[in-house]
Amino acid sequence: MSSSNPNQIIEHIVLFKAKPDADPSAVNAMLRNLNSLASLDSVLHLFAGPISRCRSNSLTFTHMLHSRYRSKPDLNSYSENPNHVSVVANYVKPVVDDVMAVDWVADDFSDPPVVSPGSAIRLTILKLKEGTGDSGKSEVLGTLKGVEEKFPSIEQLTVGENFSPGRAKGFSICSIAIFKGLKELEAMDSESELANEQKDKVDGVVVLDYVVATSAQSASL
Repeated sequence: MSSSNPNQIIEHIVLFKAKPDADPSAVNAMLRNLNSLASLDSVLHLFAGPISRCRSNSLTFTHMLHSRYRSKPDLNSYSENPNHVSVVANYVKPVVDDVMAVDWVADDFSDPPVVSPGSAIRLTILKLKEGTGDSGKSEVLGTLKGVEEKFPSIEQLTVGENFSPGRAKGFSICSIAIFKGLKELEAMDSESELANEQKDKVDGVVVLDYVVATSAQSASL
């Protein structure tokens, strides 16, 4: 693993839309093989599973992969690893008809990078309106970062700007909020507040919830 800032991690998110006619066993095989990539040397954390709730004005996804790395070179090492390339070719592409991916740098991160089984996650991805300048972007980022103060049940929060535009569909601002469990997550409804505060700058919003499976649940995937 490459040496880098110990208080920084790279967040990597891939969203999948399974084909409506995809065989459930093939979808489960996709998830099992994606989760097997957690053993790769450069990976700090990786989990793939079904999305429990998807709210978007234009996009629909059914499954999500979240992984973490210490540096951009570590993320590249994962992406180029033959095992990863094989899983994507043989288990992912045959069963999905849409994919979206974003990556961002989480600075000042001193929490454990591994997300505990049973944790609930809310992912928020925003597309800024054309012409939004740096000051507007900073306001949106500040609003997302301020969510942690308003909702103390958030155990981890990272916010950043996507640095991999190729598969992001024009979305550029990202955040992940991690909660102890689904009950704590469901008590939060900040995406509506965000939309009201920054609606003059935001052209699209994707908000997804999912739960990191326990070992027993993972074995049944």
